[in-house]
Amino acid sequence: MAFSPTADDAARRDTVVAALLAAIREGRTVHLPEFDPAYSQPEEHAALVRVGSEPNPYGGEAAGFRYQLEGEDDLLHLIVSRLDGLSPSVEDGQAVAAFVWPGVPPGLVWIRPGDYSHHFYVGHDVLLEGD
Repeated sequence: MAFSPTADDAARRDTVVAALLAAIREGRTVHLPEFDPAYSQPEEHAALVRVGSEPNPYGGEAAGFRYQLEGEDDLLHLIVSRLDGLSPSVEDGQAVAAFVWPGVPPGLVWIRPGDYSHHFYVGHDVLLEGD
């Protein structure tokens, strides 16, 4: 699945990044949204692939993918999964991470690939460098 975000996807990403940067500057923890079983049901093949699917300021969708941010202290966690529930390629996950964290050098992003979601980590200070 090729990752081709739309202008609307980029606008949502910009809103998410603005909320994220505001939380970092203010020293607020970036929490996952409150659990709502209507959104975060376990999948048949994996538990909680849809964690963080509830509408919230730190998540969005782009080009068939879902992304959700959370973190505390000085480390941010980005969860990437496909909306159709299929297994995303690592390359697609990396493309979504680069889209969500524009300008962050890939060498500063740690990845933990999974079968149905990929997890990316970066330090808060990296995001504030260009701010």
